Amino acid sequence: MENRQLGGSGLKVPVLSLGTGTFGGSGEFFGAWGNTGAEGARRLIDICLDAGLNMFDSADVYSAGLAERTLGQAIAGRRDKVIVSTKGTFRMGSGPNDLGSSRHHLGRAIDASLRRLGTDYIDLYQLHGFDALTPVDEVLRTLDDAVRAGKIRYVGVSNFSGWHLMKSLAVSDRYGLPRYVAHQAYYSLVGRDYEWELMPLALDQKVSAVVWSPLGWGRLTGKLRRGAALPAVSRLHKTSADGPPVPDELLFRVVDALDVVARETGRSVPQIAINWLLGRPTVANVIIGARDEAQLRDNLGAIGWSLSPEQIKRLDEASTTTLAYPYWHQRGFAERNPPPV
Repeated sequence: MENRQLGGSGLKVPVLSLGTGTFGGSGEFFGAWGNTGAEGARRLIDICLDAGLNMFDSADVYSAGLAERTLGQAIAGRRDKVIVSTKGTFRMGSGPNDLGSSRHHLGRAIDASLRRLGTDYIDLYQLHGFDALTPVDEVLRTLDDAVRAGKIRYVGVSNFSGWHLMKSLAVSDRYGLPRYVAHQAYYSLVGRDYEWELMPLALDQKVSAVVWSPLGWGRLTGKLRRGAALPAVSRLHKTSADGPPVPDELLFRVVDALDVVARETGRSVPQIAINWLLGRPTVANVIIGARDEAQLRDNLGAIGWSLSPEQIKRLDEASTTTLAYPYWHQRGFAERNPPPV
């Protein structure tokens, strides 16, 4: 298992981490992802540790806290062997202050995550979304308090726009507050918007990408084909409207290219899609999900080999879309403003 430095920090993380969205399976939305209990979670974590994958990602909203609780039970007795990342910001109650990144909510959210995880520190704590109603310095000072108290070690964000992240980093630099070292962002062969603004920012500011949904919300599993119905077992039946939008023509153009590379390499479609991501600038870690052992072992097969330059070019061309303004215009000034990829 290769390990990469996380942003501008001194922490090294494995290139793959296991997402715990399938842990618990409470409610219709997360139940469609999976319903792994504590015993099943321990088994998956055993497999991960044997493969050198020791990073596990969760969030307080996953199954209303049950995913964190299940993860905590599964790592009990071996906390020193794992890296735990989790997230907070989204609504966790019915009250007007039961959401967001205010000092009131964020402090309580961190403490609640610690209790559910059964630990006294979180290795990487990420804001799950941007809270435009809370001043940036209030957010960062709250996180600074948690770092100084030993509750969290590194801070990151998720689903931020470029200006959200850059403004936050500027405030950190101005007041000597913790800098975000990771951006948990959506990035896949059928969703390359990350490259437009967030990737150049990440290169310039040393903020690593921790990629969520590398298979395009379950669309790049190898089970979807042009003109064919969705497979009987697929979370897309219940969650497609909540995930990243993907035009059918783009999806099947990418799937066609993946099929060609799969025949050339003898690798599965998910392995190729994940391996492609691991070759992109700023990507330090890709979060893989697993409903069962077979899916986990297949995803673990995404490392330890490389795509050829020709195969990368084929996938790049199949997944390229028209850039939004001003990015298409900037490509015309590549002599002094080169793209990051």
